[in-house]
Amino acid sequence: MKIDFEGRLTGGHPNSLGNTVEVVEEVLANPERFEELFNCYFSDDAVVRLRVSNAMKRICKAQKQLLLPYLNRFLEEISKIDQASTQWTLANLFLQLEKDMDAQQFRLAKEIMMYNLAHHHDWIVLNETIKTLVLWAKVDPVLKQAIHPHLERLAKDDRKSVAKTANKALASM
Repeated sequence: MKIDFEGRLTGGHPNSLGNTVEVVEEVLANPERFEELFNCYFSDDAVVRLRVSNAMKRICKAQKQLLLPYLNRFLEEISKIDQASTQWTLANLFLQLEKDMDAQQFRLAKEIMMYNLAHHHDWIVLNETIKTLVLWAKVDPVLKQAIHPHLERLAKDDRKSVAKTANKALASM
């Protein structure tokens, strides 16, 4: 009897990968199981959701076409999960999937990232969001203008990592 992905992603140290790599390998070998993994985002277990996020980044790098049918669900459902690992993963995924988004999806991805830039407090979410938005702002003057005040605010952040990322972003624009 096979153990479901949620069961396999549960337990162990919260900062460990647990069985994430094995689950990713299984999904890559059996793409029809992607939805089962995707649905683990709705687990009550925060560790499972963290590991699903890690798995999604790995799958996107290996076979991003598996994520494409779920792009709207990432934008409309997963973006509403109030967990830092989910939000910083979205910053990474949206950057990798940018060329696969239609205009509406890309607009929504920018809105989600702008919301995180303005309202999130997790340092990794802020750093990853800044990196994504700054790359997009290089070709979008409206976005560049919109993120500038947030970067100025974050450049003075007490957390060295956030301040450094914001200052580097300001210097690159």
